[in-house]
Amino acid sequence: MTVAPQIGVDTKRLMAELHALAEFTEPTSESVDGTAVTRVVFTAMDQKAREYVEGLAREAGLSMRTDAVGNTFFRWEGREPCLAPIATGSHIDAIPNAGMYDGTVGVLGGLEAVRTLQASGFVPRRSIEVILFTSEEPTRFGIGCLGSRLMSGTLSAADAAKLLDKDEHGLDEIRKAAGFEGVLEDTRLAQGTYAAFVELHIEQGPLLEQEQVPIGIVTHIAAPASLKITVQGEGGHAGTMLMPVRRDALVAAAEIIAAVEAAALRTGVIDTVATVGMCDVFPGAVNSVPSRVQLSLDVRDTDQARRDGVLAEIAAECARVAAARRVTIKHELVNADAPAASDAGMVETIAEACAAENLASKRMVSRAYHDSLFMARLAPVAMIFIPCRGGVSHRPDEYAAPEDIARGVAVLARTLASLSSQ
Repeated sequence: MTVAPQIGVDTKRLMAELHALAEFTEPTSESVDGTAVTRVVFTAMDQKAREYVEGLAREAGLSMRTDAVGNTFFRWEGREPCLAPIATGSHIDAIPNAGMYDGTVGVLGGLEAVRTLQASGFVPRRSIEVILFTSEEPTRFGIGCLGSRLMSGTLSAADAAKLLDKDEHGLDEIRKAAGFEGVLEDTRLAQGTYAAFVELHIEQGPLLEQEQVPIGIVTHIAAPASLKITVQGEGGHAGTMLMPVRRDALVAAAEIIAAVEAAALRTGVIDTVATVGMCDVFPGAVNSVPSRVQLSLDVRDTDQARRDGVLAEIAAECARVAAARRVTIKHELVNADAPAASDAGMVETIAEACAAENLASKRMVSRAYHDSLFMARLAPVAMIFIPCRGGVSHRPDEYAAPEDIARGVAVLARTLASLSSQ
């Protein structure tokens, strides 16, 4: 049976569910212009939010399984369940004082896409799964996309077991306390587990709204490299240590910060970005020459070779500054993920779904990374973006209009129908 000519998204139901999910939040400051959500993985609020989503999936007649780290899979059985299924989904955890649409649109929107297809009379050949990924945000363990990293084998179970939260509690202790038993090694999925994965998400940027385009089709996902740089100089009294003999760690660090920006700009490509997001100065007194500075850097690009070239330039600049300033500089690569490209065939499938809904679309890059980045190690992937007001995300005033969410779900539903029929 084919998809009904009209996809009937129940926008009112979906918005009510998004607002209900936003109620599962830790007490936090509330913005006048939005809804503040704090929902950290494996907390009581995370558990309640999961239970709410699980209840919705059961009402839709979906089966459920959960792995050892809490990745949860809601399955609509197809006519040929032996075939590799099609998957969609996202996350519901939220950084402190965030908004109510990041990730949740992809989970509840994925569920609504399935219900929409069920109501249309469509029966998939391949099964369709909606995945609720664990800990896409790095809030608790300092690493993003924990669940999809483990699923794809990008993060080994042994390395995951070493993760600690700020209170020095380990991942194994915390996940088991939350009810997720089993062996972490079993979270890894084999190549071919899924025939395709498509994720619906708010853009988290301003382009779709500025250009008044309702749907973005992601062609590439940028990936970050994270570095820690430690500058060791010599401290002393700010009044008595004379300028000619100083080995000021903060002045040296300032040169490195400027060099990071310059290295990204030198590529001449807008997709290259570099950020020094943290600067820890010791001893941190106004009348003391800084003796040590620690910097945390994020360098991203859709092209791995170009990004790694920026990293090499930063390393060379560290060596130059160390010699010129007579300080010691150590740089450590904390993490370097490979960028991902969307599957060309899936991009065309989404474009066809947009055309069927009479919606304009724009092919674009995702400069934020998502679980799709790691699902690309397992299966062909693509992403559907919808506009968000002002490009704002990770803030209480994050907002996506109900009509934009509904359009995204309609496109997702048609995409899932097409992929699951192949």
